[in-house]
Amino acid sequence: MYNYLDFEKPVADLEGKILELKKLNETGEAVDVADEIARLEKRSRDALHDVYQSLTPWQKAQVARHADRPHCMDYVRQLFTDFTPLAGDRSFGDDEAVIAGFARFKGQSVAILGQEKGSDMQSRLKHNFGMARPEGYRKAVRVMDLAERFQIPVVSLVDTAGAYPGIGAEERGQAEAIARSTSKCLGLTVPNISVIIGEGGSGGAIAIATANLVYMLEHSIYSVISPEGAASILWHDSTRAKDAATNMKITAQDLLALKVIDGIIEEPVGGAHRAREAVIEATGATIEKGFADLQAAGTDYREHRRDKFLAIGRTL
Repeated sequence: MYNYLDFEKPVADLEGKILELKKLNETGEAVDVADEIARLEKRSRDALHDVYQSLTPWQKAQVARHADRPHCMDYVRQLFTDFTPLAGDRSFGDDEAVIAGFARFKGQSVAILGQEKGSDMQSRLKHNFGMARPEGYRKAVRVMDLAERFQIPVVSLVDTAGAYPGIGAEERGQAEAIARSTSKCLGLTVPNISVIIGEGGSGGAIAIATANLVYMLEHSIYSVISPEGAASILWHDSTRAKDAATNMKITAQDLLALKVIDGIIEEPVGGAHRAREAVIEATGATIEKGFADLQAAGTDYREHRRDKFLAIGRTL
């Protein structure tokens, strides 16, 4: 059984009935229910399709935050081999919200940066729910420095509600660390590709997402502030997050139209958590093609990045 979102209630009811019938069939308490199960399964598929065909921006935000959605380490384990994580910023300490290290991708050495939210309470606390402190971004800069030194491409997997806003983080220079990480991304002499796999929240996401090519999963979100935060500022009412999400243009479809991102990776009907391995494989194929396209173009990566970001918002 899946963890159902509020708007998925019609599907939850149907899949609950299917599960009950299957259990009755297994125990012999029901006879000849195969036809009924098949009928309900079709209704469930149709209901799921109908729901996901017209998701609102706020509903997409809920899907992007789904507890069962594959996270950074799921992608690392499936797509990369010989992953060697690096720890620490050589200044203060380590931040486990940021995953950083080197691995092989399709036989090629790559540097990996990512934000890990965790999949249960223990791991979520360990990774601070994917909200990085300054040492996390300084660790990212350290890995990018190494990647540049050895001319290794960089892949970043973005999934954070934003950088951690705690007092300690601010005291240790959160804003400066984010700025330096963003600047390092922009100035890399090697190609970098970023994928928003869940939430891309504020500067905490931009710090590792300022890449030659930026992709988003179909139901991920990318915004300067969370819908709840925007509602609190604009209307002093966080319950109006739904209105904020609609007006902020946070969906992959909106951002592709605005040319903020370069492509969308399709998710199965029902979201990435319903076919985790397939979504991760599709992400890997997109990253592989992205690097091939950049290499074939033969452009200066810094100049490419500069032109790309300066062009955002221009109408002429």
